[in-house]
Amino acid sequence: MTDGGRRRRAFIGSFTAAGGPGVVTAAVHPHSGALALLESVGGVPDPSYLALAPGGRTLYAVSETADGAVAAYHVHDDKPRLAGPPVPVDANGPTHLSVFGGHVLTANYGSGSVSAVPVRPDGTLANAASGVLRHSGSGPHERRQRGPHAHQVQPDPSGRWAVSVDLGTDSVRVCTLKDGALAVHREFALRPGSGPRHLAFHPGGRYAYVVNELTPTVTVCRWDAATGALKPLAETPVLPGAPAGDAYPSGIAVSPDGRFLWTATRGEDVLSTFAVDGDQLRLTATVPCGGHWPRALTESGGFLYSANERSGDITWFAVDPETGVPRYDGSVEIPAPSCVVFG
Repeated sequence: MTDGGRRRRAFIGSFTAAGGPGVVTAAVHPHSGALALLESVGGVPDPSYLALAPGGRTLYAVSETADGAVAAYHVHDDKPRLAGPPVPVDANGPTHLSVFGGHVLTANYGSGSVSAVPVRPDGTLANAASGVLRHSGSGPHERRQRGPHAHQVQPDPSGRWAVSVDLGTDSVRVCTLKDGALAVHREFALRPGSGPRHLAFHPGGRYAYVVNELTPTVTVCRWDAATGALKPLAETPVLPGAPAGDAYPSGIAVSPDGRFLWTATRGEDVLSTFAVDGDQLRLTATVPCGGHWPRALTESGGFLYSANERSGDITWFAVDPETGVPRYDGSVEIPAPSCVVFG
């Protein structure tokens, strides 16, 4: 159960263009971590990534379309209710979002930008993005890095900075938000051609880990919240050997105690486990994801959840508390799932 006696729920995004039902809710078994599907709600095209507001009473979803939008849902029962029409983000293909500084921020892959949409006191969204920060630059990969492709944006653990990860420019930007305007504080370069996709912070706040899509690696970085500085230290492969083809790493998660890190790799359909020792990662195991094309990976309550886009299922795994290695425990069928968040 959650605070106030409410049961824990999972919220699942999906690609409606590929047959997904939209936003799906599921009950979470308090002991086994198993998901039991409850309701689905449509009305927003391709709600591929979700984020809960603090308190869990409002859910936000990107609409990963050419027109680019973000939607708010009221969450008072098992079926979120759409709180007005989706709001434009003045960008193409938003792939990720987060709540920061009284705004919803979206990372817009197609446009290579980050948008800020104001949040009203009741959790609903203002009618348009108040600010759009457009990235610039490119990378050496001829097909994937002709221009910027913002893939993720999230607050740092201190809540002072918004950090955006750009696959197209091989960089991470640390940003400020003031009066609805986003500005780059500093930009940090990663190895050319690595293709950074998502970043996860260590719970201690001193390290950040970037999973790279164009090369199957994780970049370990030192993070200084006082100055908003990110320093890349080393890269670690996410696979024990060379992949047969393009590996396409996707999700990354860190255990709440900071002892373990996990990644998902779509081309190999595996989850990788790392032991964490400060700025050192050690690959200890890879296990099948239980489906095909694990697009996102989430840790919650001692379990890992993989959204397997092409096989149409969410799989979950119990995590060994001593080794961090996940053990497959079950699955539910959902067409074209793309992420799972918990509240």
